Amino acid sequence: MKFIALQENLKKGLNIVGHATVKNVNLPILNNILIKIENSNIELIGTNLEIGVKYLVRGKIEKEGEFTVDSKLISDYVNLLNSGEKIEIEEKNKELKIKAGNYKTKIKGEEAKNFPLIPTINEETNYIIEIDEFKKSLAQVIFAVSNSENRVELTGVLFSFSEKKLNLAATDSYRLAEKEVKIKENFKKEEETIIVPAKTVQELLRILNNFDFNDIEGVNEIKITISDNQILFNFDSVSLISRLINGKYPDYKQIIPSKSKTEAIVNKTEFIRAVKAVSLFSKSGINDITLLLLKNKISISSFSGASGESQVEINCDVNGDENEITINYRYLLDGLNNIDDENILIKVLNNNTPCLIKPEKENNYLYIVMPIKQ
Repeated sequence: MKFIALQENLKKGLNIVGHATVKNVNLPILNNILIKIENSNIELIGTNLEIGVKYLVRGKIEKEGEFTVDSKLISDYVNLLNSGEKIEIEEKNKELKIKAGNYKTKIKGEEAKNFPLIPTINEETNYIIEIDEFKKSLAQVIFAVSNSENRVELTGVLFSFSEKKLNLAATDSYRLAEKEVKIKENFKKEEETIIVPAKTVQELLRILNNFDFNDIEGVNEIKITISDNQILFNFDSVSLISRLINGKYPDYKQIIPSKSKTEAIVNKTEFIRAVKAVSLFSKSGINDITLLLLKNKISISSFSGASGESQVEINCDVNGDENEITINYRYLLDGLNNIDDENILIKVLNNNTPCLIKPEKENNYLYIVMPIKQ
């Protein structure tokens, strides 16, 4: 195996693939990156057995072959080489010889035959989605996923595909986020629902954030393929494959309030500042603040026997009955920070039903927070 690549290309690929590797006492090769050269491709591969990431590096191939080396070691070393430098890499006698300018190094590795096979999916694309919108949408729901393994289905994001749209939803039973994304092309033409692990979504977001798609000509969409309990995401030089979560996602639609007694439209920036100020006096561990919706204003307050009390009033449009609800300020802020609109719409039925929050002008995102019952 022998090839030549630019430092910045190799550095980017190692960074993308390296996060998928994992320290494993029983299978130490999972700490390695597989470098594979065949069919005129230089491919970097990393896996933790749950997620597999592949990246195609641009470069000049001199000899085909494959070899694995410690992910962190090769990444750290390549990062220290000069940007723009040509790096020559060759495998000989179970060592990776690296040469760049006046730098020469040998890294001991392991034969590729011991590297776990990455599952292959028939890459007959099922769905194509605009990449920036997809990235933004994932970020708007992922924070609401449950961290508890007691209900494994809640540790993932629900992907509900229909002919023209994808609905993303995440909940931990205390709050719920839902976002609708347009599908550019649907090759299945049928409804399909899957649960994608939160770790997969987080890894996908991390990789997507490594790219500035405005600078990559012709790359503005992500291709999604689903098959045999696996999902494959393809864009630019990256392929990410992951297992799906088996289980039945709860019918979350039934907890989204269908009616309200009070609606308020409030400036998001002003509301966030008020919530943060009042939250300093919420009860530790409960994080409770109370929203009192009055005529033409919202009163936000909290009280703690240990630290004191605080109240802020914001003038805004309020329609309907006077109303009151107590909620967890951390959950509230999570939702507010993921709304792009200048103003937000708050809907409240009573203190026993969820509070619904959404952008004033958009109907493709909603967030609900369960009340804290006094």
